Amino acid sequence: MRFQQTTLNCNGQLVSLERPAVMGILNATPDSFFDGGKYQGFDGQMFQVEKMLKEGATFIDIGGMSSRPGAEIIDVEEELKRVIPLITGTMKRFPETLISIDTVHAMVAEKAVAAGACIVNDISASSIDAEMYPTVAKLDVPYILMHMQGRPQQMQVNPTYENVALEVLDFFIAEVGKLRALGVKDLIIDPGFGFGKTIAHNYQLLTHLHTFKMLEAPILAGLSRKSMICKVLKVNPSNALNGTTALHMVALQQGAKILRVHDVEEAVQCVRLFEQLMMAG
Repeated sequence: MRFQQTTLNCNGQLVSLERPAVMGILNATPDSFFDGGKYQGFDGQMFQVEKMLKEGATFIDIGGMSSRPGAEIIDVEEELKRVIPLITGTMKRFPETLISIDTVHAMVAEKAVAAGACIVNDISASSIDAEMYPTVAKLDVPYILMHMQGRPQQMQVNPTYENVALEVLDFFIAEVGKLRALGVKDLIIDPGFGFGKTIAHNYQLLTHLHTFKMLEAPILAGLSRKSMICKVLKVNPSNALNGTTALHMVALQQGAKILRVHDVEEAVQCVRLFEQLMMAG
């Protein structure tokens, strides 16, 4: 019988995922789909970090480039200007914070880890920067491996699959093999909701999320306020919290171990209710 990995080694600290964890999103970007520009200014960003930590976030995911549909890949220097001061500032004020760096660039990953980040979150699975896999192996940090069909600029232009769950699983099997061969020990699997998928594809993936347990790696669900919620409910992202929470419960029941969210308090409450439900069973 296979067992899903339940710990991550984050800079020497073993983090248990026996209880599902919440990853709070902090976008240092002017153009992210929900919170672009919302936390501009260092003090505003630090206020949000403190708020998410107090609400129960286990991880803070810091990103300097929007990955919304149609977004352009920004250059490394601009990305570094956005994220490095935020990482160093967070580590100075809240030194116990477990920071994930959301980037497609190996150099940004390397400098972010040197500044205090302990996880690399790469939406591109090294397809944008071929140095990402070897860099993560060298850094010896957990790596979030995500599936995306295409690139942000065109990923939502007619995404096509014969069997989305099977094709995404096949992708993960191949990429996990490459990463393990390089010596990457701690992997997190993210099916990439909204990244080169139609609404139907997203819900098919969510329904089959449990099948990814065979990869023996924790599953991350990034559902927060996405278009797969907004389009079904006919709301904008600002009004998609209720739908987000509903799908978070489904993801937990399907085996997700990390929820990547904009709204930490509500996600933590969802985890508590899920745990109560499991105890009752």
